[in-house]
Order: sequence, then structure tokens, then C-alpha cells
Amino acid sequence: MTDSQELSVEEAAFIDSLVDHYREHELGRAERLADALLRLAADRSLRPHIHSLKMRAKDPEHLRDKLRRKLIKCKVEGSEFVITKANLFAKVNDLAGIRILHLHTAQFPTINQILKQLLQSEEYEIIEGPKARIWDAEYAGIFEGYGIQTESNSRLYTSVHYIVATGNREVRTAEIQVRTLAEELWGEVDHTLNYPHPTVITTCQEQIKVLARVTSSCTRLVDSIFLANQAGAPKA
Repeated sequence: MTDSQELSVEEAAFIDSLVDHYREHELGRAERLADALLRLAADRSLRPHIHSLKMRAKDPEHLRDKLRRKLIKCKVEGSEFVITKANLFAKVNDLAGIRILHLHTAQFPTINQILKQLLQSEEYEIIEGPKARIWDAEYAGIFEGYGIQTESNSRLYTSVHYIVATGNREVRTAEIQVRTLAEELWGEVDHTLNYPHPTVITTCQEQIKVLARVTSSCTRLVDSIFLANQAGAPKA
């Protein structure tokens, strides 16, 4: 066995074969699944409660990095690496994904309710979530108050994640994220500079952490604006 932080020639070739399979046979399916979920989330029942939608299929090179990390982790833990060409779309849950963006936190309970109804109507199964990934304790309390499971994360972002599966014979999975526009700004900056590998520029690392805190403050301010507007609105 090679060093746990490296892959053998055979292991690297196996990862290459999985990525090649994805690029040749599954990438188009991932794009179609993401597009189908995007059209579902654009339903008129959900439209008034959201700002915008985004979709993506996983970049093959990002998949390569993810599979390498998973295989190295299995070697460190002494566990079996179970991903194959046959189950790639079921075991890797973010080959297809959409993001639902909204303005303020109080919109989330309605979005969650309608989204679950839409998924059920099209026979998608929610196999994981909704789970709010939180770094700010105050927002952990808010989402727990909504009845949403929370999970602390060290990446300094807040987003609610769902993993869904198709109801047909050959199961395909996808990821849905719901987050505010403010969190989307942080996510785009972090994803560009810090993913799949962290930036080596110390200044940028620190500035991204500062941006996360500014993002949280921005979300708080937007939440406060809409709360004040609701409280001050004329009574019918």
C-alpha cells in the first residue's frame, strides 16, 4: 500500500476511468436532471417567494478531485471505496444541482413547504435533508425554530441542503440548495478562489473569512428591513 495521502498508479487510473465515464455518459444526464429540477422550482407556486434560480452539472475535474479525496479518506480509515461506474450517479449526490435564491430568511419556511410539495408531485424522493449548514449560532436557532435540522460547518456559510433521488428504476441523485442572495455572493467568491483547493494566499484566506462575517451581517440587515416593513405595513 502506498502512502495514505497518495494514490497508486492503479488507483489513479481507476479514478480516471470514473471521470471519463462521467464525461462521456453521465454529464449530459446530469445537465438534463438539473434542468428538470430548475423547471420544477420555477413553478408559479414558488415564484413569488424566491429571487432567482441557478443550475449546474458537476465539472469533471472537480469530480476527479472529489473522488480522489474520497478514495484517500477510505485508505486512511481502512474502509472500502464503493463507487463504481454503475452507481456513480447514486453515490455522488451533487453531479446535478440547483440553487434557489431568496432575499430574506423569513421566506424559507414557505419555500420549504412548497418545494417539498413540488418534489412529491413529480415523484422525487428527499433522501437527505432539509439540513441547514450553519456557522452562525443565531441562525442555527432560527432554523431549528423552523423545525430544520442544523449542522455546524467550518466553511463559514449558511445554506439549506436537500438530496433528492429520481423515482425511476435507475436511481439518480441531485442536490438542491436554498440560500439568501447575500450568501450566494460569498459562495461565488469562495468557490472561485477556494474550491476545490483552498487558496494559498494568506491575505485572501483572511479576507474570505471577513466576507463571511459581512455576509452574515448583510443577511441580518435585510431580515430586519423586511421585518420592519411587515410590522409597519397598514392593516387591511
